Amino acid sequence: MHRAQGHSATSRAVGEPRTAPPSPGIPPKRAKVTAEPGVPEEGLTRLAAPCFVRKLKNAAISTGCDIRLRVVVVGNPRPSLHWYRNQEQLPQGEEEYGTLWIRDSKKEDAGVYTCVAENERGEAMTSAVLAIIDMEGKCGVADGTAVLAQV
Repeated sequence: MHRAQGHSATSRAVGEPRTAPPSPGIPPKRAKVTAEPGVPEEGLTRLAAPCFVRKLKNAAISTGCDIRLRVVVVGNPRPSLHWYRNQEQLPQGEEEYGTLWIRDSKKEDAGVYTCVAENERGEAMTSAVLAIIDMEGKCGVADGTAVLAQV
């Protein structure tokens, strides 16, 4: 035991480092992330065209039900979203970003729903079919939103 302590003290006295110095051929980890020339250092965030992370999915609900059509889209700057039913643009609502609610559905609400995301870098879109089945009294708000919220 006395020997191990002496050996440890000897290596420190000589000035040997406890770990090997980094190899000059391998840059430090920080050097791996570099900004492109002409890109300001401040927010290394790159401009990016819109891309849907969560797309619309086909669904079928009963008349009188509520359904939430939901998408998740990324892009920089934040894409603006436009909703369409059968290629006709729907009015912009005060709804949560990426969400379109259809309340008290009617047969006329059936069709192809499309969400178009666009920013200065480009455009992306996703579409799905919503079928409305005439089965009055077969759903409540919870059924229409909870079961089909994944549309």
